[in-house]
Amino acid sequence: MKEKLFVIKIGGASIDDEELLNQFLEQFSDIKEKKILVHGGGKLATTLADKLGIEQKLINGRRITDKDTLDIVAMVYAGSINKNIVAKLQHKKCKAIGFSGADANLIKAKKREHPEIDFGFVGDIDEKSVNRKMISKLIKLNLIPVFSAITHDKKGNLLNTNADTIASVIAQSLSSKYEVELLYCFDKEGVLADVENPESVIKNMSEKEFSVLKNEGRLHKGILPKLENALGAIKNKVNKVFLIKETQLKNHIENHHGGTEICL
Repeated sequence: MKEKLFVIKIGGASIDDEELLNQFLEQFSDIKEKKILVHGGGKLATTLADKLGIEQKLINGRRITDKDTLDIVAMVYAGSINKNIVAKLQHKKCKAIGFSGADANLIKAKKREHPEIDFGFVGDIDEKSVNRKMISKLIKLNLIPVFSAITHDKKGNLLNTNADTIASVIAQSLSSKYEVELLYCFDKEGVLADVENPESVIKNMSEKEFSVLKNEGRLHKGILPKLENALGAIKNKVNKVFLIKETQLKNHIENHHGGTEICL
């Protein structure tokens, strides 16, 4: 029987709110099973770029990462945010250890190639990008890996990589060894049928229903990367995938209640 492993991704809204972050990390630290945390970047990188006068460009919600922007996101994601989370977890008696994908060659990415758009130093990854053996060794040492949204290309370059995708591919890579549950924690109760109604949570979402809602324009653009990565995970043998509210993590772990479950 496989050992249980939670791969949990926390989004920017919680990172930007210290009280929410502390509440989430308190619940995360109470999880008894093996666990991995993946975090996004919040607004800090954009705020710092504004202070430095570095213009930020987004296409379809994705950041164009030129060299100056790469320096900022590497400092903020892999530096300030990652180490702040690790320090808070140490305070809560968690043996956390923070990483970018470059550390110990844990996540190797390929620079994104697009026929029309130059995304700059943006990296794309898949299940084979993850150094599963090394991450498994860390878990066996009872360490709690905390991943930032920075990877590398093994050519000396750091790359900015979507944190939702990182969580999904880590979950997929480790699913052959562990019974993996992937949790996307964000600021909604789950996927909403009506974005104006917080009680309209869709309890189960299949790929077919996702396609219908997407084509009808009923899904907020911010939820699309999460759902696409969640569906990719469940199709690639991740045991369970949920989208839940970050403040409901403990309730979900203990009572298997709330949020949206992704299904085939």
